[in-house]
Amino acid sequence: MTKIAATVITGFLGSGKTTLIRHLLQHAGGRRLALVINEFGEVGVDREVLLGCGDATCREEDVVELANGCICCTVADDFLPTMEKLLALDPPPDHIVIETSGLALPKPLVKAFAWPGIRDRVTVDGVVTVVDAAAVAAGLFAPDPAAVKAQQLADDNLDHETPLEELFEEQVGCADLVVLNKSDLVPAASWEEVDRAVAHDLRPQARTVRACHGRLPINVLLGLGAAAESDLDSRPSHHEGEDHDHDDFESFAVELGPVSDPDRTAAALAELADRHRVLRLKGFVEVAGKPMRLLVQGVGGRIAHAYDRPWRHGEARSGRLVVIGEKGLDQPGIEAAVRAAA
Repeated sequence: MTKIAATVITGFLGSGKTTLIRHLLQHAGGRRLALVINEFGEVGVDREVLLGCGDATCREEDVVELANGCICCTVADDFLPTMEKLLALDPPPDHIVIETSGLALPKPLVKAFAWPGIRDRVTVDGVVTVVDAAAVAAGLFAPDPAAVKAQQLADDNLDHETPLEELFEEQVGCADLVVLNKSDLVPAASWEEVDRAVAHDLRPQARTVRACHGRLPINVLLGLGAAAESDLDSRPSHHEGEDHDHDDFESFAVELGPVSDPDRTAAALAELADRHRVLRLKGFVEVAGKPMRLLVQGVGGRIAHAYDRPWRHGEARSGRLVVIGEKGLDQPGIEAAVRAAA
């Protein structure tokens, strides 16, 4: 029996994974794609974003969202039953695409494909890591090994890297293909540094490709033939044999009323994200007098907004944003600032 190929798409918060998948769906070329979407936190919006893509491949039964925790931590409880459900579809999908949360370690998920009942029916075509190239150009989430070593020598307390840097290393180090996304935001003079930072953790077998807004041909992303579940030894991890949790991060949702000026609201959200060190903002907003829903996505202080789709008949026109950051966020202050931005 020919195995169904699965692609794991991972990457840090706000790197552009969902945008890349949406473009993939819109240019599927007739392939039937099944999606598994994993959100960190209680409220997920990625499924809604993808179902609003307007393409026939975005069938509701082919899109499964796991919003109960990081997929790499809930393999037995969530991932395996979901895979069995997708494999039972008639007809079965041509390809399965799994979007991990921005906090996921990809290697434990790849290991899960060796489980009985899965390994004979599915193979990991490849692990695709999406990187915010503009962030890397700014020196974020890509540590300089020499500088880190100097800090370690100068301060005995610095015996390991921060959680964000470690996540970056894990996701790049497990990849078969690294997508350097948001390339339009990277100055030409910065590309040498971006390439060097990513190459530090890149496996010799892996490749990189530049993209703007996640726009890549389907044949670049799918059909890698990596069989990653049989190639685990080449994918290093800081967490071999360890349980993985996310105590360093937290998330919550904030309700907000209709807004009258989306640009003013976006500017206010950017200011509060910088002030409160918010990693990620995403969700939907109602604009007064407009028939369409406004999609808001932010990485740090960079806030993007665009009309996503018309509000459906009978659908509650409620605004809600998910806020994600490292532990210790000022939730009352952030909630007040979000509501004031309306």
